[in-house]
Amino acid sequence: MRGKVGLVTGSSRGIGKAIALRLAENGVDLVVNYVRHRQDAEATARLIEEKGARCLVVKANVANDEDLQGMFALIKSEFGHLDFLISNAASGVLKPALELSSRHWNWAMEINARALLSLTQQAAPLMSKGARIMAVSSMGAVRAVENYTAVGASKAALESLVRHLAVELGPLGINVNTISAGAVDTEALKKFPNRQQILDGALQRTPLGRLTTPEDVADVALFLCSDLAAMIQGQTIVVDGGYSIRA
Repeated sequence: MRGKVGLVTGSSRGIGKAIALRLAENGVDLVVNYVRHRQDAEATARLIEEKGARCLVVKANVANDEDLQGMFALIKSEFGHLDFLISNAASGVLKPALELSSRHWNWAMEINARALLSLTQQAAPLMSKGARIMAVSSMGAVRAVENYTAVGASKAALESLVRHLAVELGPLGINVNTISAGAVDTEALKKFPNRQQILDGALQRTPLGRLTTPEDVADVALFLCSDLAAMIQGQTIVVDGGYSIRA
């Protein structure tokens, strides 16, 4: 994959960081995107460069069109093209449905769903046949998770958007897919008041007997970026050790 360029949004920590590092290990030059955690983003960039890959660190809110335009202008100037787009950045509030405001709803939808559309609109002109676009989703897109209404609905919208983009971009030779991760113990999960209960429950329900790690998700992202995944299009690949197949 040497000579390829990948953008991973929200890649200063967690799953995004793991994906960026896995791609760098395989020769991909990276754009590390962050919005708040600059020191973490710079630390990730150093790890990427230690693996022999080039790295561009860009602060940009994926829900802000001007930020995205600026980021893609930098990508075009620095690399001239883009091969992989992984839409990983996510946010939202944890509240019961009856307590959600329009601001809560719009916030989740803007960052978790519309951002992929905006990113794709900016990325597509820099892409050629064989490029890959991926979105990172969660089990809340298809399952009811306590206090996860806004985020879950936005993830469901994200997965639907992926299918529509897959049909539209397929004739251009661009693959578009979703990776749906199970319960992964990241900084995001620490926002859940019942975090330990979620982790314990997931471990008990997972046939493979361990929790999903960011590196597990990164391995699937690497596969989807490879030529081995050339005929996978518009799919949601679940990475949860079998958690979701339990009745």
